[in-house]
Amino acid sequence: MASFASTPSASNRLRLGTIFFTVFLDLVGVGIANPIIAPLLLRPESNFLPDYYSDNQRTLLLGVLIAVFSIAGFFSGPLLGALSDRHGRKKLLLVSLVLTFTGYLIFALGIHLKNVPLLFLSRTIYGIGGGNLSVIQSAIADISDDKSRTKNFGLIGVAFGIGFIIGPALGGELANPNTVSWFNFATPFLAAALLSLVNIGLVIFTFRETLQIPINRPVTLLTGVKNIGEAFGDTRLRVLFLGVFFYALGFNFYTQFFQVILIKVFDYDQTHIGRYFAYVGVWIALMQGTVVRRVANHYTPAQILRYSVFGLGFALWLFLLPSESWQLYLVVPFMAIFQGLTSPNSTALVSQSGNPQEQGRVLGINQSVLSAAFALPPIIAAYIDTINVYLPIVVAGAMVLIGWGFYTRFFRTTVAPAP
Repeated sequence: MASFASTPSASNRLRLGTIFFTVFLDLVGVGIANPIIAPLLLRPESNFLPDYYSDNQRTLLLGVLIAVFSIAGFFSGPLLGALSDRHGRKKLLLVSLVLTFTGYLIFALGIHLKNVPLLFLSRTIYGIGGGNLSVIQSAIADISDDKSRTKNFGLIGVAFGIGFIIGPALGGELANPNTVSWFNFATPFLAAALLSLVNIGLVIFTFRETLQIPINRPVTLLTGVKNIGEAFGDTRLRVLFLGVFFYALGFNFYTQFFQVILIKVFDYDQTHIGRYFAYVGVWIALMQGTVVRRVANHYTPAQILRYSVFGLGFALWLFLLPSESWQLYLVVPFMAIFQGLTSPNSTALVSQSGNPQEQGRVLGINQSVLSAAFALPPIIAAYIDTINVYLPIVVAGAMVLIGWGFYTRFFRTTVAPAP
């Protein structure tokens, strides 16, 4: 008699559990670093940059440093996804985690030595490792059917949310010398490196390969560029990927540059930034773990995205209203519910558009589009911030609404309406 653990459903649950904890630890590491970079460069009391750096110079340097991570992910994401189609998800996940571990150590060294080039090298290395999202998404797609796909991708959202609850709060405290006297800006990156090391062990000993049929196809470092060409050259998927691009472009103006508003307008330090993003993580996890899964039982991704992307655009504009810091916390739930509904359903819709045998390729293309959308906001925001500190949020909402327009056009021309 077969044991319960040997049944396919139990096996998939075990795999999903391992993937969940892998993403969770990865995101805790990312979250630990999240509140640190902006105060490190923008607040003069960090003593990292010389005093002769102007406010605009500090902001522009921050924008480029943030963007380097996503530019590296732009090239590595589709490459890792495609290689995982050939060699398996586990091997490529391990490679990415080793790169992440190395990158965190280099960043800590760069802070200690007050060496800006080391920070850029670090962001490049763990940006390459950060391209593992396409590998993780491919592993989930391997063990999902159309009915469970959105729920399973939503599980990643829960891991993101919980990781971003613990990570930023922990990072803010680890960089606060008032918590422990020897804590400084480098301490969170050493902790993130330690978590990456734990994650490597988790994958080695518990991750079960999900790829059933390897696919051998050529991949290069320029696969990301090729993928962008494929995304916008395919007449059937062009409109969908334009929707993905503009939605991600807008939302990342908020995620990547809202720290600047927190510092310049509300005088937040790394500890307060960490607590703020932990609060954001609470709401995202809550929405992903409750609302998203329940809504997915009754509505298709296309039906959900018709409303969630539109709502997200206006929710981002609500951040223009607070004049006191406590009012920011009232806006976060509105943003979280619409983002919580949009992210997994967007990924599920892209996944459904590809063959079961080419999930790595399709999701790699999606990752290239997302990476391009991640790379542009910090550079653009750094420049327009010099005009007005709130202008990045104005652009954020506008870009998301443009994305909503492309999504709805895709639904009208491709996705049959529900009966």
